Amino acid sequence: MNLFRLLGDLSHLASIFILIHKILTSRSCRGISFKTQLMYTIVFVTRYLDLLHPPSAYLILMKLFFISSSAYILYLMKVQFRSRYETDIDSIRLEYLLGVPAILALLFHVQFTFLEVMWSFSIFLEAVAILPQMFLLQRLGEAETITTHYIFALGAYRALYLLNWIYRFIFERHHPFLLIPFLAGLVQTGLYGDFFYIYFTKVIQGKKFELPA
Repeated sequence: MNLFRLLGDLSHLASIFILIHKILTSRSCRGISFKTQLMYTIVFVTRYLDLLHPPSAYLILMKLFFISSSAYILYLMKVQFRSRYETDIDSIRLEYLLGVPAILALLFHVQFTFLEVMWSFSIFLEAVAILPQMFLLQRLGEAETITTHYIFALGAYRALYLLNWIYRFIFERHHPFLLIPFLAGLVQTGLYGDFFYIYFTKVIQGKKFELPA
């Protein structure tokens, strides 16, 4: 495992811990998109259908953590803190965000098998899973600092994985270069562009995170 992948995994784990901490300590889901969290749950379930393959304790534990933690977040948002969830403004059309990746997965895949199509679907879906969260922030116009830390850690994970794939292509030629996750990762990282700019120019300097009108 190279440094970029390790840092990417740590950033991904950090994003989840930050989100759970934010919900439990504030006892509120304000500023968090349920639809984004639902899409990430679907991403993890469809990607990790081959839970025990490869037989690596690290990978198996990571897969179990991502599936279970995402399900726990859904529970917090729809059961424990349901009354505080902003349903009205988290209104992006979910069927389109699920349908387009499904079509792309049927058209572009490594092999036309159930597991491979599901894996491709999870890759395409993850590329757009952050959109409901971004739209929610746009409608709110601002976000709590801890929420911006969560989104930044999530975006950093994707950017680091892009570097991981480039590194593997250059220095680890025994690993095949997979075009589908690389292109999907480029799209996903690009969606964070404006957020990263505001994060570094405002949040890091201790200013309030506000999106331009």
